[in-house]
Amino acid sequence: MALVLTSLMLVPMAGAEELVTRVALSDEGVLGENDLGIRAGAVSPAGTDVLVVGMEGFARLISADDAGNRDMDVELVTGRNVTINDVVWHPRGNTALLVGDGGFAMRYDSYDHSITYVNGTFTVLGYDLTAVVWRPSGDFAYVAADDGSVWKFAEHTGFERLENLGQTRVTDLACHRTRNICFIATLDEGIAVIDGDHSVRWVGQTSAQTWVGIDCSNPVLNECVGFASGLLSRTININTLDPHQTTVGEAMQIALPSGEHTGVSRGHDGTALVHLAPLGLVRHDANTNSAFTVLMPEDTAAWDAAIGGRSLSVVWETGYLRGFFITEFGNVVSFVPATEEVNTGIMDVLVLGAVAISVPGVILGLIYMNSPWLQRKYSELRFGKK
Repeated sequence: MALVLTSLMLVPMAGAEELVTRVALSDEGVLGENDLGIRAGAVSPAGTDVLVVGMEGFARLISADDAGNRDMDVELVTGRNVTINDVVWHPRGNTALLVGDGGFAMRYDSYDHSITYVNGTFTVLGYDLTAVVWRPSGDFAYVAADDGSVWKFAEHTGFERLENLGQTRVTDLACHRTRNICFIATLDEGIAVIDGDHSVRWVGQTSAQTWVGIDCSNPVLNECVGFASGLLSRTININTLDPHQTTVGEAMQIALPSGEHTGVSRGHDGTALVHLAPLGLVRHDANTNSAFTVLMPEDTAAWDAAIGGRSLSVVWETGYLRGFFITEFGNVVSFVPATEEVNTGIMDVLVLGAVAISVPGVILGLIYMNSPWLQRKYSELRFGKK
């Protein structure tokens, strides 16, 4: 009986691993009447603002907690009619770097909302810049291009090209949150690691995958996670003594009926939210090296066919399973925990409570029923000796 009751406790846990949508969606409007071609967005270190960028020099500051409120937006003037592909905040949160096509490299200043050119932009003139990241010390940023070039950048030195690089598009740059160790993700040549001295070394066994993003969401673990096409992910095990000896773990695949990895955003509590196409979300937890669905593409399409057919550009959470995402068109959508998820949690508590009470009781009862000595002692205590 104890074994049967214990097995019942496992049923809700197995159900939680099913491929289900765990959030309910709400349409919060659009950032503009036309297709804005949103390419990326970044949440400020304080968690109060989101800087989104896109085609034709589009850049706007919106509220992280009230993203559907257009009255809180700050329209930013870049003065350029090019596509801005990526944006990153400085670790101190005072400024942000924006990079894009044709060598677009500018700085946003939160003091007066101005956008100005950074030092040495002539070095990257003509390159289509695809990704940018600050390393956690805030002394240098890395900027990458679609031809495989990567530069280190600081305002006092400008752009300096790194060596030992590839020749294919850099899809993402990421740095560990507490160590000056960064990574380069490429389409065809694998993943490379940049150590604290800006030296580049390619990580073995990564060239077979088409990498779309890297996230170093957990500041405690000495690892990051790379996400590739085919719904594959691999843990990047950082050798902190010699980053060039960094390795990768076995490939893990989430068994979705449809969908493909297209990018990754920082999730709640040291997790990563992986973007899917068609529009969906998967959460990856580095602590447990596990992944589970947050938003199934089929459910997005059933909720709104137009939004479900668009690309996901940026997503952020204000709490667990609470937050917003923005599509490439400019749709702003909020999400909260689905009712089914809450009900499942209550049932889990009830079942666990019942098991916690009944299992010990059954075991003690069986022992009592098979022990004449215990039965005699109980009778003596209750009725007294005759």
